Amino acid sequence: MMQTRRYEVEAGLSLVADVGGTPGAPCVILMHGGGQTRYSWMAAGKILIAAGYQVINFDARGHGESDWAGAGGYSLGKHAADLRAIAQGVDAPIALVGASLGGATALRAVAEGLRPATLALVDIVPDPHPEGVRRIRAFMQARPEGYETLDEVAEAIANYNPHRKRTQDTDGLLRNLRKGENGRYRWHWDPAFLGREIDVELAELSQTIEGARVAADIPVLLIRGMSSDVIDERGTAKLRDVLPRMEIFDVEGAGHMVAGDRNDAFNAGLLEFLSRHFPSAMKKD
Repeated sequence: MMQTRRYEVEAGLSLVADVGGTPGAPCVILMHGGGQTRYSWMAAGKILIAAGYQVINFDARGHGESDWAGAGGYSLGKHAADLRAIAQGVDAPIALVGASLGGATALRAVAEGLRPATLALVDIVPDPHPEGVRRIRAFMQARPEGYETLDEVAEAIANYNPHRKRTQDTDGLLRNLRKGENGRYRWHWDPAFLGREIDVELAELSQTIEGARVAADIPVLLIRGMSSDVIDERGTAKLRDVLPRMEIFDVEGAGHMVAGDRNDAFNAGLLEFLSRHFPSAMKKD
């Protein structure tokens, strides 16, 4: 159903994506969160293709199988430029679906001229709760020496996400890990990705409100994890002030990693929104 493709987004730097569906069909571009990989969207990608959509699911720069950009290469502007480069090659209307960093990337790209037909933001707003963002950062920066076993990785995830049942499929964790020459497991992203001050990142995120202003005339869905510590009512209200027509889909029992926590509910909510505002070729037929 999916083929792996490499996109050169700037000289010497390319991104890896899974691409599938009928060429020319309405296209959904999936963007994972910081520290994740495109495998976060595996189930969603299959469901979208089965529903008649074309799908592009890519690893962000410095993540998964995509090239590392090194120090200074991970500004939100760089991520947005990557998205625009990928979208330029699509000969069909596009919908953007972005979780956390992916959602911020989408808003920045919209502010800079990208015009999707619809936009879905997954547990991200331009003004998130700072403590929730810092908690994510602390988790990502923990254990720079890596993990000796996959069970240690599973334990760390369970401690970070106590509301999620601990995974029994530790082999599945390998999609988000890389094994060093010393045999230890580390997360599959460039350590330089976290090289900037968190206040700089929060300031960049705050500026994505301009992308929301530009998107005021397109259908926008905000998917929230009801156990998330990143989105609160204050941040949601600020975004709704700019996007009064914005729809909200709340997922009970999910934290910031909504698709991973409640994949079934997430996929159902996303597909229902797209079916109304961005019908697939199958729906049109």
